[in-house]
Amino acid sequence: MASMAADARRAAVLGKPIAHSLSPVLHRAAYAELGLEGWTYDRFEVDEAALPDFVDGLGPEWAGLSLTMPLKRAVLPLLDEISDTARSVEAVNTLVFTEDGRRVGDNTDIPGIVAALREHGIEQVDSAAVLGAGATASSALAALARVCAGEITVYVRSEARAAEMRAWGERLDVEVRTADWADAAEALRAPLVVATTPAGTTDALAAAVPERPAALFDVLYDPWPTALAARWSMFGGAVVSGLDLLVHQAVLQVEQMTGRSPAPLEAMRRAGEKALADR
Repeated sequence: MASMAADARRAAVLGKPIAHSLSPVLHRAAYAELGLEGWTYDRFEVDEAALPDFVDGLGPEWAGLSLTMPLKRAVLPLLDEISDTARSVEAVNTLVFTEDGRRVGDNTDIPGIVAALREHGIEQVDSAAVLGAGATASSALAALARVCAGEITVYVRSEARAAEMRAWGERLDVEVRTADWADAAEALRAPLVVATTPAGTTDALAAAVPERPAALFDVLYDPWPTALAARWSMFGGAVVSGLDLLVHQAVLQVEQMTGRSPAPLEAMRRAGEKALADR
């Protein structure tokens, strides 16, 4: 845990690109609510090549870093310790500096997904479908390992991606079946659909939403709603957004970096919603 000293402490989010990140809004809202007046949270555009020098150059006033793409795996060699959760997907989105100067890596995306689903009443499902096989898909599989009792079908565009997802399934001890993206409309009948694809990718699937959809978790939050999420809501299905995930994973980051628990979930959510509305 980071020190609870009243002195000024620093934290930031790193990635490339980074200008779009809502993390500063969320973390600053938490600091204000917690009365951490000396704390600051910034954003820095950093790529894989620049990451080692950036981390090495940080002073003792630094409490932690949030890491987004493309740094979640690049940071691994720089760590002194890594949590089991982060190790399971070989991806770190949270770096905490301990009082004795050690660098501890964790992944709050996975428990963040679980918490976001739980908040919407999704505790356990018999099966699930994942749309896409990019960087977020492995974290989605790790989260689904905690909430899905049966088979997870991952819809992909290539056999190479399919092989990757099956390998992640074996590693995470979840039952993964792969299917061709051309059949992705079939995914929409699953008890839980997790869309991990970039903006616009699932728009064509909106017309295929069944009359009584179950639950959709779409990792996007800007623009929002996606065409798929809008159609899903119109038909009365439960929708979990990328902002839900972003807030829940940020709550865990704030708690780890500041040592304060619980972090102010609702204040952080309101700040995120306002920032999106102002864009």
